[in-house]
Amino acid sequence: MIFGIVGLGLIGGSLARSIKFHSDHTVLATDINETALLQARMVQAIDSELTDDRLAECDAVLVALYPQASVDWILAHLDGFRPGALVIDCCGVKRFVCERLFPAFRGRKSIFIGGHPMAGRERSGFSYAQDDLFENASMILTPAPGTDIETIRRAKEMFLSVGFGRVRFTTPEEHDEMIAFTSQLAHIVSGAYVDSPLAARHRGFSAGSFRDMTRVARLNETMWTELFLENDDLLLAQTEHLIKNLTAYRDALRDRDEEKLKAILRRGREIKEALEE
Repeated sequence: MIFGIVGLGLIGGSLARSIKFHSDHTVLATDINETALLQARMVQAIDSELTDDRLAECDAVLVALYPQASVDWILAHLDGFRPGALVIDCCGVKRFVCERLFPAFRGRKSIFIGGHPMAGRERSGFSYAQDDLFENASMILTPAPGTDIETIRRAKEMFLSVGFGRVRFTTPEEHDEMIAFTSQLAHIVSGAYVDSPLAARHRGFSAGSFRDMTRVARLNETMWTELFLENDDLLLAQTEHLIKNLTAYRDALRDRDEEKLKAILRRGREIKEALEE
């Protein structure tokens, strides 16, 4: 297969490295950052540059840009994709992307599927790309309604063959609801938690809990602002639910209500234990 990769940041770069590490597929890539392209070629993560005149060679095109940039790039290259080619974005929101691209591919011979690799690091850029980033990770795919079963099978086998642990199919709506909780809310919590006057004095007093709680506060604020605002309705609902729960803890502490505090702590423990079963 010939893969085209658009964007060689952490995700695009790791996709390139993973494909080359796990298979004999050819990888063509493009990035506005010439240094990233040079780095990728130096470590043999890509075989050559992806240019507009080589786009039609690609069996699959993975677009690893911010949501609006992904939509813009794909729409600008609609006529360049090979018939039968899979075109898959890698954005952390799916309604925004799919609502714009499902109609654009209707009646075309190339196929768009929404995608989201469920792995990442708190640092960005090709320098932090890894060939094992997606090992045991899920690739979430949101095909358009009516996508044929053979295309779905092909997409699943493609991602399993290049290092993903599993492929999960869902709708853009379910994806965005779940990601609001499992990813976006966690970044809000981490940022709010570390914004304390005590944070600067943590050394010698902190261990695993502090490290785990603050890890994802190191983020790309430009990208995450776009992701949050493109999923604002679902993320707001999760944020309001968290505030309600935190209020219960605050009230129990303020009132020195031992039984209430013990009950809500017990509930948290029981929920976590149930998730691990």
